[in-house]
Amino acid sequence: MKTVLALAVFVLLRSSDSPAQHPAMPPGMTHEEHLAQMQKDAELKQHGAAAMRFDQAKASHHFVLTAEGGRIEVAVNRREDDATRAAIRRHLREIAGDFVRGDFRKPFATHGEEPPGVRTMTERRGALTFDYADTPAGGRIRIASSDPKARAAVHEFLAYQIREHATGDPLRVQPNRRDFRIR
Repeated sequence: MKTVLALAVFVLLRSSDSPAQHPAMPPGMTHEEHLAQMQKDAELKQHGAAAMRFDQAKASHHFVLTAEGGRIEVAVNRREDDATRAAIRRHLREIAGDFVRGDFRKPFATHGEEPPGVRTMTERRGALTFDYADTPAGGRIRIASSDPKARAAVHEFLAYQIREHATGDPLRVQPNRRDFRIR
């Protein structure tokens, strides 16, 4: 069974744009746990590509918790990648519209589970605003609310995205900052 799992992870990693070398095993993690995490990461990329309709390896996701709520930012990794930039913008416009209606099926499709905060965001969607804007590198959705419970749910949702996508973004509320740059 371990051999089959290792082979499946190897095939998934080789079929993507990721390097052939897999990430180092984190301290305190068993080999089996590491293989399972690598498989989960590969599935997240595959499901994300299907839900978002662009290659996840060609874009960077960032999630920012702010005093007003937060931001979802997606940018092309290469400045000249106009096709991915256009796909990012279509996806984020669509997501903003979905979220306004309380429709969080795409995050469910990407992650295979309901992200934390979604139920409260759905229940309190009238207290939330979802504003989409193009950025030079892709697009951004600003999520804001004056309702403390809705804002806390946004923070839960975005913190989950940070962990799942392993973006390295801070898990605490950040002061306003400039958009990230593309290479």
